[in-house]
Amino acid sequence: FAHGFNIHYGYIKPSEDHPVFMVAPKGPGHIVRREYVNGRGVPVVVAVEQDPDGKTWPLCLAYAKALGALRAGAIKTTFTEETETDLFGEQDVLMGGINHLCDMGFDVLTEAGYQPEIAYFEVFHELKMLVDLANEGGLNKARWSCSDTAQYGDYTSTVITEETKKRMQYQLKRIQDGSFAKEFMDDQAAGAPKFKKLQEEYSHPHLETVGPKLRAMFSWNNQVDADADMAESFNGKIARTQVQ
Repeated sequence: FAHGFNIHYGYIKPSEDHPVFMVAPKGPGHIVRREYVNGRGVPVVVAVEQDPDGKTWPLCLAYAKALGALRAGAIKTTFTEETETDLFGEQDVLMGGINHLCDMGFDVLTEAGYQPEIAYFEVFHELKMLVDLANEGGLNKARWSCSDTAQYGDYTSTVITEETKKRMQYQLKRIQDGSFAKEFMDDQAAGAPKFKKLQEEYSHPHLETVGPKLRAMFSWNNQVDADADMAESFNGKIARTQVQ
């Protein structure tokens, strides 16, 4: 398995004589492939759920090595830990957090009369720089690299509060008790009407009214890679289901 979802929530139940293991890359498939071709690798987390013959761990690590992942590293985990933390990260920080925060920040600035191009740079484009710095040296390096005014604004900001933490804890509880999984799987079983509606609703974020024009001006953008990654158009009219 590349994700613990189906085993953890019981949607797939292998018989006891089946080895069950997981190699979960910390990145999307096209990035896993790109890094492999470039002689690098995407880190993975690895787990064994069933080991009937005592040979499952070597098989698991062989899969990780074949993906090129051991060039970057593997962390031992469990199906439960991987599933619950992965869903939490997606919903509360990486997707449900940052995506909405950027789009909302763009709206606040443009509704106040600022140029869309300036708003795009200030709430979205510079995000990559901060993430790269954080990957190099953690949050402290990202903060150290910025101005004193930026740091002070970071420390005194009231946008993310204890109420945000309570909402995160609520989302985590829904993940832990299986209610999020049930909602998602029930919707998929019905033909994904809610998923398709939400995909259409959120597939045109306001900051993308200016984003494509600005990105096309970046001389360092590799349009070949971008086109390959987006070969399947994400325009809200498709129902591309993520297989967990």
